[in-house]
Amino acid sequence: MHQAAHVGAFPVDGRRIVVVGPCASGKSTLANRLRELGFDARVCGQEHSAIQHLWVRLSPDLLIALDVDLRTLRHRRHSSWSERLYRVQRGRLESAFRSADLSIDSSTTSAETAVEQVLAWIAEHPIGGIPPGPAAR
Repeated sequence: MHQAAHVGAFPVDGRRIVVVGPCASGKSTLANRLRELGFDARVCGQEHSAIQHLWVRLSPDLLIALDVDLRTLRHRRHSSWSERLYRVQRGRLESAFRSADLSIDSSTTSAETAVEQVLAWIAEHPIGGIPPGPAAR
């Protein structure tokens, strides 16, 4: 059974969070920030694998898909990033994107806002279906 620990006022549970997305979508940044908050967060390099369901091997309880448009990817990485490679990565991520519990467009969302969106999703989807809060009297 999962046990909760507290980081500040936010309950951290034992769910494994897996983050997928194209290169430069912010996967590592998001996973690192969630780990700093006490979560079991991991990045899956699905975009580099021809195995369509590689992310499943990490046994996620919460699958987060970060998206990024080609223009933003080129700005973050290199202006000559090929559209063909971008499309290949998107194809490799198709299954994960369809299965994601939460999708975030990192082209228009800051890293901190993405963390806030994940925390809000977790608060709205507690383990066992009971929202965290004061004990019933």
